Amino acid sequence: MSTKRNLTFRQMVDLSFGFFGVQIAYALQSANISRIFATLGADPHQLSWFWILPPLMGMIVQPLIGKWSDRTWTRMGRRKPYLIVGAIVAVLVMLFLPNAGSLHFSARLFLGLNMAMWFGLFSLIFLDTSINVAMQPFKMMVGDMVNEEQKTTAYSIQSFLCNAGSLVGYLFPIFFTWIGIANEAPEGVVPDSVIYSFYCGAAILILCVLYTFLRVKEMPPKEYAEFHGIDLQKQEAKSDKGLIRLLAEAPKTFWTVGLVQFFCWAAFLYMWTYTNGAVAENCWGVDMSAAGAASTAGFQAAGNWVGVLFAVQAVGSILWAAVLPRFKSIKLAYVVSLLIGAAGFASVMFIHNQYMLFLSFFLIGFAWAAMLALPFTLLTNALEGSPYMGSYLGLFNCTICLPQIVAAATGGLVLSLLGGSQPAMLLAAGVFLVLGAVCVRLVDTKK
Repeated sequence: MSTKRNLTFRQMVDLSFGFFGVQIAYALQSANISRIFATLGADPHQLSWFWILPPLMGMIVQPLIGKWSDRTWTRMGRRKPYLIVGAIVAVLVMLFLPNAGSLHFSARLFLGLNMAMWFGLFSLIFLDTSINVAMQPFKMMVGDMVNEEQKTTAYSIQSFLCNAGSLVGYLFPIFFTWIGIANEAPEGVVPDSVIYSFYCGAAILILCVLYTFLRVKEMPPKEYAEFHGIDLQKQEAKSDKGLIRLLAEAPKTFWTVGLVQFFCWAAFLYMWTYTNGAVAENCWGVDMSAAGAASTAGFQAAGNWVGVLFAVQAVGSILWAAVLPRFKSIKLAYVVSLLIGAAGFASVMFIHNQYMLFLSFFLIGFAWAAMLALPFTLLTNALEGSPYMGSYLGLFNCTICLPQIVAAATGGLVLSLLGGSQPAMLLAAGVFLVLGAVCVRLVDTKK
């Protein structure tokens, strides 16, 4: 091809539409997992530990999905087979995870966790892994099928659909409570409002993924090579590179954007883990250090309100995603977004009115929009012409997973150092975003 053709707006929407359903599942997980495990009896200082294994699995699975899909050429497509398998597994797990407390397993087993918590933990591992398997092909298909001029727009559309899905997922529990579904349950049992939310999320997930699966036709090998300027004969003559070698040959952009990612994703891990407790403490006056705090009406009401706040964050992200392509400098857009998000995080510690928190989470949404679009724009532009796009995007997922693992492993210690204050953990998240913004200046935008 002499020129790289442009996609229509509709084609770019179709390319990422399934992301809407995937993100509903991800939003339900991020907004409700701490609530679920607290309900099952987890200590506040243990909550971050439950977030270690999912990103650890992501670090293992994502590079493999990228590597395998780089070499997968089937009648169904290159990335789509992984997309559909991940979605099916995610749907199955979403039907089981919220029912962990209904099994009435109370006996304490290994590490002092009861059987319900172990069941929930392994369900969470499979859910996060399958969501990532379904999510990653969408990022790869944009890298495969969109030219450099349209990538910021394409990833912004993906960010918009992602946040629209988040909006739906976050509001499900409070919606079901509003129509009369029980938001309280016996001690150790997850409320029906959360269980029904997961059921509806599973149904929407599979329908949206099927839409993209049926609407999008991936490029055949010859067209893909022409689009990206790859010489197939030379490429076939080269031996396949392993993941370690690819890391060694990764462009500087991979590492510098990865450093920014470290601080950003650590910040959001703190948000997902401690927002429920922070809101319960500041706005409902719940003493989160007291026994049985997670079974109180105040804690469960705060759990529903967290869904509303995360929905406000999604609205902020949707609106800011439309602004990002207007910046002439991607790096400037990145810095501004992270600093605004940092202000939102820091303000949470000092606000005791539940409605005032709308502004905090609206601003946090600016950082989230940038995190969903800009790192992948920077990286895929730097990788243009590389036959290992999927492998590098899979490896790049480690810059999302590793900071979550570190933050989860040290979360209990940081919480202790901050006097057990869960609102203070949101202030720490704001500091992390400031550090991420500082690191953006190190990012190299050259190919």
